[in-house]
Amino acid sequence: MTTRVHAGVDPTVGSRRMVDRTGSGEGRAGKVLVVEDEADVAEMIRYNLGREGYEVRLAATGTDALRQVKEVRPDLILLDIMVPHLNGWEICRRLRQDRETQAIPVIMVTGRVEEGDKVLGFEMGADDYVTKPFSPRELVARVRAVSRRGRPGEEQANQPVRAGDLEIDRQRFEVKMKGRLVELTRKEFDLLSALVRSPGRVFGREELLDLVWGQDGFVEPRTVDVHVARLRAKFIAARTPEPGIETVRGVGYRFREQA
Repeated sequence: MTTRVHAGVDPTVGSRRMVDRTGSGEGRAGKVLVVEDEADVAEMIRYNLGREGYEVRLAATGTDALRQVKEVRPDLILLDIMVPHLNGWEICRRLRQDRETQAIPVIMVTGRVEEGDKVLGFEMGADDYVTKPFSPRELVARVRAVSRRGRPGEEQANQPVRAGDLEIDRQRFEVKMKGRLVELTRKEFDLLSALVRSPGRVFGREELLDLVWGQDGFVEPRTVDVHVARLRAKFIAARTPEPGIETVRGVGYRFREQA
């Protein structure tokens, strides 16, 4: 049963003003920036994440959110779409365009429940999408899942990879095609890396979800299709050849082996 968002609020929180910007935790689990203009929802999130050891900061406007991202470099951002001054779509877009912030995981937390809104969220670079009302326990689980989603073979994956004219440098978080830089989000980068490291191998959508989003993620197979389409579009926008990602109908994707 889904609990309304008011469940789990600290009973000692009586004011709707967001004065205290930090959570009650000691930051052992990481720093989370909550961008939410509804004070009761923001305090509920702060309280529940703080109990799990997260250091939580609150921002009620888009402009304040971007300022805090620059100042504190959060490990993860919970982002409402309908916040004043700068909406969540634009915040996410700016984060993904800035090389200093493009790798920060973003979970959109919003009342917009239409499929088109969810797809747009992923297209803007969100790592996950949570709709209101939500269970505090589920939100904490999603934060944990996104925070610890392993990258395939991390030790090995940190080594640069070349496939023809395609270069992937995990240390610098850079992808180049014929020497030209192609800007990708973290998930696009991880998806491309997973495919390129096993040329010719067919990956099912569920397998790619496990490799890139984590086995305990809350995302659907369609997410893979959205990210592959975005990957191809990014190379086209950079005026470079597309990477050799082939669709295997009814199964998934593979990276074409170099001749």
